Parts: sequence; structure tokens; C-alpha cells
Amino acid sequence: MNKLCIEMTHKRIFRRMKRLMNTVEAHANNYHTLLKNEWGKTDWSELETQIVLDRINEVVDQLEPAIFQAHERIIGERRVTNDKKTLSLYDPDLHVLVRGKAGAEVEFGNGLYLAEQAEGLIVDWDFMKDQPTADCKMVEPSITRITEEYGTPESYTGDRGVDAKANDLVLEELDIINGICPKSVPSLREKLTDEGFCLLQTRRGATEGRIGIFKNAYLGKPMRSKGFKHREIRVAWCVLGHNLWKLATMAAQKRAELEAIADAA
Repeated sequence: MNKLCIEMTHKRIFRRMKRLMNTVEAHANNYHTLLKNEWGKTDWSELETQIVLDRINEVVDQLEPAIFQAHERIIGERRVTNDKKTLSLYDPDLHVLVRGKAGAEVEFGNGLYLAEQAEGLIVDWDFMKDQPTADCKMVEPSITRITEEYGTPESYTGDRGVDAKANDLVLEELDIINGICPKSVPSLREKLTDEGFCLLQTRRGATEGRIGIFKNAYLGKPMRSKGFKHREIRVAWCVLGHNLWKLATMAAQKRAELEAIADAA
């Protein structure tokens, strides 16, 4: 009975919200018409006026599909496919990201791929405007970019999400040590007998921490940049900032080691 009462309340509130949205849309259209016809009486230039008019249009054009989406979910109790969902009135380049993680089954935003080398420097990244592909399909393009910039890597490691037969063939063809964690339990048991594989997987564990640091300490949680272009620029600057910090840390550690050796001598 409590569940039914909650559902009844939600539907009643939605109907009130729908009436309010119709009023908001009518006001927006009135103000749009007034500004378009009377902008000469304001302190704005024609370009500034057009920017405001375009912003009004962008929101108004999304009201009908947004209302339809809410109606389907709340009144019709029907699921809406991801491609028909309006996630933000102001940022159309956001996507539903199915992560399957505890406490975060679904996230919203853009996909970000990071690859680091042994010392923790980020050597490859890809910030995706469109819906991200499967993780396993990111391996070959990443290896291609890394090879073009730095030469063929000695090894490549990743979690089970990037395991695929196609990736095994690519790594074998390029003579790159395959440190990807296999999905197959028998294959994993076999690989765990390889000391080199175990070392690569141990090193991979640090990458999870690196991703967390990059997201929370550098990009910010949440990221404040609006629009894909600005988010992409922020990611690029954060990669640079991270690598400069890492290089400085490595240099300081090396200096301390040399000073310790000099003192011991």
C-alpha cells in the first residue's frame, strides 16, 4: 500500500509539473518574440541578442521530448531507450554509461581512456564525445597511438574488460608481452603460474588508483567545465599537469637518492 501511495504521489506531482512546464514554455516563447522584435531598445548588440535567442530556442525545443520521456517513465511505467533520453538541457554530449560497479551501476558523462607507463606517466588518453565503444575495442587504437609517439611498448596489461581474442592476436603480431587478465578462469589459472604476468597484474592495480587520483584531484568531482569542447581542453591540461607533477616527484626522489649515496660515501 505504501508503494502504491508513493507511485500515486509521483504521478500527481508529475501532472502538476507538466502544467507548470507548459506555462514556462509559453512565457519563454513570449519573451523570445518580444526580444526579437524589440532588441533595439536594449543595450545588447545584435550578436548578443541572437545568442540569448538561440539559448531560449535550445531549451524550448527540448521541452517536448523531455516531457514525453518523463511521461513514459512515470505515467506509462515504460522504459525509455538511452538514445531517446534527455540527460541535460544544456549539454547534449552526455551519455548513459553502464559501468556495473557496486554503488554506480550507471553513470552519466563521457568516456575517458587512460594508459600509463611503469613509472605512472600518462602516455595515452582518449576523451570520447560519442557513446564509448566496448573497452576491448580501445586496445588496438591505443597501441597504435603509443607506437607512433614512443615506439612499440614491451608489454600491455589491462583488466578483464579489455580481454578479447582480437587483442591477443594484435599483441602477438607486434611481439608485445600480453599482460591482459583473461576472462576465462582456466586461462587465468594458467597465466597465474607466469611470474611476469603476475608482476604486470600487480602493476596494473596501481592504475586503478591513478585513475581515481586523476578524476578526483585533477579533473574535479564533479568536473565544472561545461560542453564537450571545454571538458576536452580541461582533460588535456590535466594530463599535462599530472605528468609535470609526476616528473617533478621522480626528479626529487632521484635527487634524494643521489644525496644519500653522496653522504654515505
